[in-house]
Amino acid sequence: MEIDLERLRELMQAMGEFDVTRVELEDEEERLVLERGHLASAPQFTHAAPAAAPSPAPASAPSHGAAAEPEGSFITSPFVGTFYNAPSPDSPPFVNVGAEVAPGQTLCIVEAMKLMNEIEAEHACKILEVLIDNGQPVEFGARLFRIAPR
Repeated sequence: MEIDLERLRELMQAMGEFDVTRVELEDEEERLVLERGHLASAPQFTHAAPAAAPSPAPASAPSHGAAAEPEGSFITSPFVGTFYNAPSPDSPPFVNVGAEVAPGQTLCIVEAMKLMNEIEAEHACKILEVLIDNGQPVEFGARLFRIAPR
């Protein structure tokens, strides 16, 4: 199977657009598997099925010396791309720490494959922390904001 990089990019983009987590292509010689998931940094391709990720430790397990998980929940990046906190370099940020946002309100933009994707709040919440600097690259599943429900 000869891999056409442009076709591979199109498949990866379509996976994100249609929220597909796994695509398999096979011919007589090779098998290609594209998979994205919570622990994946990006859609990945392999010639064999990927191994299952280890299950996380229970939340009640003691953390002997480990840093405590911050309170709140997180809004994560649905794409690999570049994080922008404003619609243009001269504009104010979509949200700042302490902002109370409504469902559907734009929080940031993640540019992926030259497409500007607005990331919106799914629920009413308060922004506790902005975790990525403007213009920084982000991976699939990267934490963008720490939030608290409103």
